[in-house]
Amino acid sequence: MQKPEPTAGLRHVALFIKNFDACTHFYTELLGMKIVWQPDQDNVYLSSGNDNLALHRAPEDFVPAPFQRLDHIGFFLNKRDDVDTWYEYLKNQKVTIRALPRDHRDGTRSFYCDDPDGNTVQLIFIPS
Repeated sequence: MQKPEPTAGLRHVALFIKNFDACTHFYTELLGMKIVWQPDQDNVYLSSGNDNLALHRAPEDFVPAPFQRLDHIGFFLNKRDDVDTWYEYLKNQKVTIRALPRDHRDGTRSFYCDDPDGNTVQLIFIPS
């Protein structure tokens, strides 16, 4: 059997969320994503323009595994200075910061924070 053509890229991530309203607020009000579809009160689809993040309300008895497979989700920033601006903004919004802004050996700059459900989010500048 012949191998298919490569995929067109990753565009969609879906998360089970216990703190649904707080996470919706975090991704829309703090990170600036827009709601593109909300079929009901338990599901919301968000976008920054060329991506899609689905938040699905977790069942009451949902308990994530102690070590989940998802390490983090990342959001690209347009300028190196945006990393520090976002860091200061989210810190002032009382968002839990996991790692301070730093430069990486490949020329990128980023920091990590947590959404209200404890998912790690990276904000990263990648030079072109």
